[in-house]
Amino acid sequence: MTHHDHLDATLTADVRADLLAREMTTVEKCYQLTAVPPWWLSLGDGSDPEGVEGLLAKAPGHVCNFAVDDPARLAEIVGRIQRTVVERTRLHVPILFHAEALNGFMAGGHVVFPTGIGLAATWSADLVQEMADVIRRQMRRTGVLQALSPNMDVALDPRWGRVHETYGEDPYLCAALAVAYTRGLQGDDLTNGVIATAKHFVGYGLPQGGINLSAVEAGARTVRDLFAFPFEAAIQMAGLRSVMNSYADLDGVPVGASREILTDLLRGTLGFEGFVSSDYTTLDHFIDRQHVARDRAEAGRLAITAGLDVENPMPFGYGDVLAGEVERGAVDREHLEISVRRVLRAKFELGLFENPYPTESIDIRAVAQEGRDLSAELAHRSVVLARNTGILPLASGGLDVAVIGPHADAVGLQFPTYTFPAFREMTLFMSSGGLGNMVGVDPGMAHWNSSAFPPMTTEALVRDRQGATSLVDAVGRYARSVVTAPGCTLTTDLGKEELDRAVSEARAADVVVLALGGASLWFAGERTEGEGSDTADIALPASQVRLAEAVAATGTPVVVVLVQGRAYTLPEVVRDAPALLISSYGGPSGPQAVADVLFGVTNPCGKLPYSVPRHGGQVPVYHHQKAGSGYRMSLPPGVDRHYLDMPATPLYPFGHGLSYTTFSLSDLDVDPEIDMDGTATVSATVTNTGERAGATVVQLYLRVNTSGVTRPAQQLGGFARVELAPAASKRITFRIAATQLGYTNLARDFAVEPARIDVFVGLDAHDRQLEGAFQVVGEPRILTSAERSFLSEVVVSETALTDV
Repeated sequence: MTHHDHLDATLTADVRADLLAREMTTVEKCYQLTAVPPWWLSLGDGSDPEGVEGLLAKAPGHVCNFAVDDPARLAEIVGRIQRTVVERTRLHVPILFHAEALNGFMAGGHVVFPTGIGLAATWSADLVQEMADVIRRQMRRTGVLQALSPNMDVALDPRWGRVHETYGEDPYLCAALAVAYTRGLQGDDLTNGVIATAKHFVGYGLPQGGINLSAVEAGARTVRDLFAFPFEAAIQMAGLRSVMNSYADLDGVPVGASREILTDLLRGTLGFEGFVSSDYTTLDHFIDRQHVARDRAEAGRLAITAGLDVENPMPFGYGDVLAGEVERGAVDREHLEISVRRVLRAKFELGLFENPYPTESIDIRAVAQEGRDLSAELAHRSVVLARNTGILPLASGGLDVAVIGPHADAVGLQFPTYTFPAFREMTLFMSSGGLGNMVGVDPGMAHWNSSAFPPMTTEALVRDRQGATSLVDAVGRYARSVVTAPGCTLTTDLGKEELDRAVSEARAADVVVLALGGASLWFAGERTEGEGSDTADIALPASQVRLAEAVAATGTPVVVVLVQGRAYTLPEVVRDAPALLISSYGGPSGPQAVADVLFGVTNPCGKLPYSVPRHGGQVPVYHHQKAGSGYRMSLPPGVDRHYLDMPATPLYPFGHGLSYTTFSLSDLDVDPEIDMDGTATVSATVTNTGERAGATVVQLYLRVNTSGVTRPAQQLGGFARVELAPAASKRITFRIAATQLGYTNLARDFAVEPARIDVFVGLDAHDRQLEGAFQVVGEPRILTSAERSFLSEVVVSETALTDV
């Protein structure tokens, strides 16, 4: 006899999960821990696929990522599949749909926001939270209630093609934006929220050789104090409900098979209480790539024992295989019981049993406009002015402009991997028989995609559905006249005729906007970045260098625009250009944001979320290198450089970004001493010393001088984005709790200890306009994760206008 006590909504989610789990068979439990493709449950025309009754008897728990061209169609499909599962399975357990949502819900008809590294360049956690709230509403109405986002990897190696998905090189900035995203997506009450899935736990941003999937060489101290920091902050500050494992090996063990990482660290140390979702085909990798398992059964045993709760995108080592292992006693049944309760609890927390179906009526046009203004604001804030000798801003209406380069008229390149246009292009390419190197692609999707995606080019899609325009279109709104020529592609020459045409257009113009950079795509098309698209050489491609040199030789003033998702090393012709703008993949408003900065409609305020090296031989180079390491190493007497051939410092430091006005910092005030339970106050005044309004980011860096363990030479300890009218000032106050200063000490306890804390306040990681210090005193205090502080409190207050 089946009991239905779990349907009592007055009970807690934990109690309801336990009651339901008691009614389930071993096979049903094992299938609650698996995802399946949507076409296993319903064909594109709504009919049943072959074998669906057998699958429904096992009751799969999740549907893997898929998309169609409009939200109404998506909601109809989700509702149809959900109704099939709820009405035709024995226990009527709703299924959980997931999708990607790094910088927008990766489904047709929804706005695309700037890519992760572009969001980081805004240093605007408030707007990232607002973006995630938009995504929450969009996903909720279509019935897709788990996002495989955000990316919390701390990206330290620019050779890695996935840097653009991340929030950059600094763990504090990553944590601030990760917390904001998680709060916005999950909301105050998960019955109206969407589960955030932090990826890729842990250390994925420093793969050997910069090659995706590669092992990570990092000790336990670095893993906890550096790479786990954003995840831990999201767990403790935002109640993060899901985590995705890294594909990498850590200390010789694949993370998906590591109980030390997924249970001892993640749950025992960091306090995580949600469920772990596998990255796609993680268990396949155990056999085919990492060679740690002989067969599916062993892969399943390793994963469930480690604490990996859900296998994506389809059953491989879980499902029937895991059920067989449990029944024959090869797997401790308790591991299965714990994992299934975690998944069921999440479904109860989401309100799926009370409200399993998506919104019945969706206004496609209204949804298409949702978040457009926010996307544009984020794109504008993400543009970084790296260099300006005075040529910018350009005069509007009086210039003949030549927009030259591979990004001059390339709208689609603003939409990188993990946006819907790139996903659509990739799936159609794969469905047509194309081969690539992305993991987790199901070859059975061809029939589904033929009905999901009517023929349409990516260029037409982003112009028609996203309202995107190219850089030449955007510049044309301000120039007296505008001409364009690509000159070369991203990585290849187009021949002498095309190069000569570009040079001719440049010579005849008053100014050249030289649009260079990279592209992040999966398989179809020329690319320099992306998942599985790493490079040994991070130099700007040679074809673009040849174009830049030919254009510069005309003598026409050149403004370089770099569109990129990671740092590239730059040739002299680009480094020494009169002006240099760095833009991320900005989505539909990316080119317009650049044009608005070029012509002074927008005063640039973006700050780099990564360091830009001078040469690939410096990699990895990041601002929080350990004291006494890399360019943070002090030089012995008689030695004046770290390298013989060039400075060891970055070309542009983390946090760098200029404006059309100027700012100064003054009046530093630092509390001299706090105890182990205290809070230090650091205050400074920022003043706009220029003639136009602008915004900057005041950055607080700390050096914690502890005993016995080498710490970072500096670490970001707080930041404040401030908008100021000319001659105006504001007072910035940072409040740093002693518990924010913890680290893994010599005894391997996580503790805050007596120390002198050096304080640096500036406008980038190398700017030390203001310096001070305070002392932390008292007996060492060991901290649990729940006792930690992660982000400083920031108060911005008005001050009287100042004569400048």
